[in-house]
Amino acid sequence: MEMYNKYKVYGKKFYTGMSVGGSHHWNYNNGKWFETKEAPDKWSFTFDSLKTRINPAPKNTGASNKTKFHWYIIANQIATKIDENSYMTSMKGVKFKIGHKRPHWRTFSYNYSNQLTYKERVIHALQETLKELKKN
Repeated sequence: MEMYNKYKVYGKKFYTGMSVGGSHHWNYNNGKWFETKEAPDKWSFTFDSLKTRINPAPKNTGASNKTKFHWYIIANQIATKIDENSYMTSMKGVKFKIGHKRPHWRTFSYNYSNQLTYKERVIHALQETLKELKKN
């Protein structure tokens, strides 16, 4: 605990906690979370999980198998420490559809010439989120 609370420096910023560059692996029921500290208040993460419906989809509906969807997620995560190895995690946010890829397509929809690019779609999602945040 003492190393955690010891002051550290990143750039010109003082901070406490895990050293920049440190990482964690977390197990969720049916999921894996990997995070790396990039700056005193910034982490990058990946999360892989199989998600399944609580209620089955109606027969002959929805996208074809192997269709991919690309979402951009903005969320708040509250992690409450339970003990030295466990946290209760709650996440609430919004997700924006950035694109999709049908099984027979070469690439995602945003890579086709008549579509907004990936970058344009993400910028739009961030601008809309910022506009909403400033209203409240």
